Amino acid sequence: MARIAGIDLPKNKRGEIGLTYIFGIGRSTSQYILEKAGIDVNKKVNQWNDDEQTAIRNIINSEFKVEGALRSEVSMSIKRLLDIACYRGLRHRKGLPVRGQRTKTNSRTRKGKRKTVAGKKKAAKK
Repeated sequence: MARIAGIDLPKNKRGEIGLTYIFGIGRSTSQYILEKAGIDVNKKVNQWNDDEQTAIRNIINSEFKVEGALRSEVSMSIKRLLDIACYRGLRHRKGLPVRGQRTKTNSRTRKGKRKTVAGKKKAAKK
């Protein structure tokens, strides 16, 4: 089993996909890492030998910020926006979309489950 950056990579996946299980590494980054290490992107994770795993680990440690360090940097950036009370910070604080999306419809991910508001009663006819 390959353990890189504190993450157990899935054994039966291709290397290109397996590396994406590390927070901060996507498809293009994983392709770059494997190309630099000289490993075929189609080679499965369980077929990597110790030298290949070490090469991947060294590239990730030297060139990329992943997992805990990246998570803390993202949270610090959001905290900075909250502290300076800029527009983006206020949107984070209210739990609304930050990047200009519409909120009349959609944006359920940020706003959470619908909260039903009682409608206005119709006046009774005489």
